[in-house]
Amino acid sequence: MTAPDNWPTTEAQALAEQQRLRTLVDPAGPAPAAGALVAGVDVAYDDERDVVVAAAVLLELGTRQVVEERTAAGRISFPYVPGLLAFRELPTVLDALGALSREPDLVVCDGYGLAHPRRLGLASHLGVLTGLRTMGVAKTPFTFSYEQPGPGRGAWAPLVDGESGEEVGRAVRTRAGVKPVFVSVGHRIGLPEAVATTLALAADYRLPESTRRADSLCRRALAEALGAGAP
Repeated sequence: MTAPDNWPTTEAQALAEQQRLRTLVDPAGPAPAAGALVAGVDVAYDDERDVVVAAAVLLELGTRQVVEERTAAGRISFPYVPGLLAFRELPTVLDALGALSREPDLVVCDGYGLAHPRRLGLASHLGVLTGLRTMGVAKTPFTFSYEQPGPGRGAWAPLVDGESGEEVGRAVRTRAGVKPVFVSVGHRIGLPEAVATTLALAADYRLPESTRRADSLCRRALAEALGAGAP
């Protein structure tokens, strides 16, 4: 998996590409089965050295055990613009996913899918580009609002676009008494199914095990890449 040759390099190009791709998102589909392979992806940067590293960690959903890990490093390919982070992150994410020996049944992104001003966050963008089933689990609600879900594990509340009133995701309590995470559809999975999958992956911690593992791996890989003077 690699980024297309005509990858946007300006804000205007990126906005036009988001508008084009958003119509291709499929916001419905089943949750993966218990034995499915789920990939967690995450990215770490060093802006001063113009280095970005992505990690892809493949887990077995039922056991949450790691099956395979891969990383990729590259140059930052797009400036920092809120709402356009996918254009900075996706080229190396695609390289890391492409290095896996097996194709995941689902990719969980540390970020957003339809919970995005133009309904095309990184998870949705990745899903449309690759055809893979994707979803986003974020640590913050971005620009959207929500009521606090109930205190128990599994409680949720709608994540709402204040302008349109549209439900763009859900604030989900993965542990009792711990602040929620923010789940949104990426591509080829429904919102209730994405919430159920998040809870299955977050049996022991606030964040899904896929996200925890990918975050740790990409941070280590960035340190190693900088130490080796890469890329």
